[in-house]
Amino acid sequence: MNRNGMDILKRLIAKGVSVPCPESVEIGADIDPERISGEKVTIHSGCRIYGAGTLIMSGTELGYESPVTLHDCQLGRDVRLHGGYFYKACFLDGASMGSGASVRQASLLEEKARGAHTVGLKQTILFPFVTVGSLVNLCDCLMAGGTDERNHSEVGSSYIHFNYTPNRDKATPSLMGDVPGGVMINQPPIFLGGQGGIVGPVRIGYGTVVAAGTIVRKDVLRESTILLGHTSPVRTMPFHQGLYTNIKRIVTLNTIYISSLIVLRRWYLDVRSLFMKGDPMGRALLEGAVEKLNMAIGERIDRLGQVAGRMPESIKIHRKVTSGRASETTVRMKKEFCERWHEIEQAFLGGREQVGNPSHKQAFMDILERAMRTETGYLPVIKGLSRADSRAGTTWLQGMFDEIKSQVRNILPDFKIKV
Repeated sequence: MNRNGMDILKRLIAKGVSVPCPESVEIGADIDPERISGEKVTIHSGCRIYGAGTLIMSGTELGYESPVTLHDCQLGRDVRLHGGYFYKACFLDGASMGSGASVRQASLLEEKARGAHTVGLKQTILFPFVTVGSLVNLCDCLMAGGTDERNHSEVGSSYIHFNYTPNRDKATPSLMGDVPGGVMINQPPIFLGGQGGIVGPVRIGYGTVVAAGTIVRKDVLRESTILLGHTSPVRTMPFHQGLYTNIKRIVTLNTIYISSLIVLRRWYLDVRSLFMKGDPMGRALLEGAVEKLNMAIGERIDRLGQVAGRMPESIKIHRKVTSGRASETTVRMKKEFCERWHEIEQAFLGGREQVGNPSHKQAFMDILERAMRTETGYLPVIKGLSRADSRAGTTWLQGMFDEIKSQVRNILPDFKIKV
């Protein structure tokens, strides 16, 4: 470690950070000591901390089970990262990860979301209390559902979200739950049994139970449903890379996912920000979370745009495979998607500036203002709302979500995207 890093480490110890074995800890020269709390923060042996954007709030513990490498991450209060690699991710109060974790860019774990050992996350958002077992790989997905530490959505051990296709694209984000209802922390939990997986993109509704060993390949939107695994028939069929036989589904589900991320970003800017006033480190945590949402939105737009750029070649393959008898509806959809991609992209980018129906938004903000007079803290306030008050917030967010989808539908009339 260079002299600047050593000086920063000494400053951290002087302000109260517990470092039992300082000679084994490496601190980057770009670390800002003011962004690391001196209150009940512990950094165990072998940890490495880098990045000017790094934020560590009070009560956080790093590396209890094995060394932690932390790079440009924002950690809220009482976060526990027991071992692994963490890069450009954000963890809100009480979130935790076991040893062997690899949590990478644009991942956001909300309050008390947690993972066991050897969990890999990237471009993944877990709402409060969501629990992930061991040996799990989730990339490009969002999971909501549940109400508390005993009634939470859960992913069983040895689970995977398959997010890369034979067409070599990643326009495959999956949505477990939703944003307008999920942020209210009052929806039935979702259970994904171990030794299973999801072939993205799919949507899964609240209350769904997926039996262990089951691979989810289609949407499961009827609430309170159990999906039992079955053996797929063994068969062979022609495969033509770049054909894209399911382009309507790809565009529709990506539109839903991107719209969801935009709505969640608005929730952070307008609602979560109310709980960060007067707290510089809290504001920095909020900024870190919004940055991750911006990264996630940008990633999803880029991935969908890559697919749009492949449509001319897809049309050629389609016509060749069908010996000139290609469905003109399918060809028209692919052509429309490619030619109007710039308009779709602008609809998504413009959606980030939307605030929803002003009267619906104000009605919910008034509800929050009253609730915050008698209760403090994000979780207590949101969980303390009545069903009617929660519905007011969901109505505001759902309207904004539907508006973004509607704009894309108007750009792509042949897709007939439902709103």
